[in-house]
Amino acid sequence: MSNTTEKIPPIVAGPGEGEALWFLGILATIKSSAETTGGAVAVIEHLAPQGSGSPLHVHSREDEWFYVIDGELTFWVGGEVSAAPAGTFVFGPKGIPHTFAVSSEEARFLLVTEPAGFEAFMRAGGEPAERLEIPPAPTEPPDIAAMSALAAEYGIEILGPPGIPE
Repeated sequence: MSNTTEKIPPIVAGPGEGEALWFLGILATIKSSAETTGGAVAVIEHLAPQGSGSPLHVHSREDEWFYVIDGELTFWVGGEVSAAPAGTFVFGPKGIPHTFAVSSEEARFLLVTEPAGFEAFMRAGGEPAERLEIPPAPTEPPDIAAMSALAAEYGIEILGPPGIPE
């Protein structure tokens, strides 16, 4: 959170508005960021195809929470597996390993981090979206070693590959 006395202007980001990235096969639209909230919170809307998700990881800097808008995700948080249909809220506190995978054909969900900063990792590991749609499927799996090195710069430790651990 910013220690300045400057007022943070309100944010209204409508449908299709925000900084759109293609990240890990997902369309991620940054609705708020460290820059727009004085470091308080990042809100990122995701549109993702079945099977996409994150590597198993743990954050050292921020808490992370999800709200499923459409579709269904499966979460693994601290060893517990949970189905998360539309309307589900999932909280992953910093220091607790977690991952998720899209279990429906497609899903739309919010990912929120407090404090903000995770969106900088997404910018560094993704690319500006060419269109406001799910990116073309990758032709190769993600380079976990390169992603792990990048994630470490942002206080994130990659513990395993994408997918729900057995």
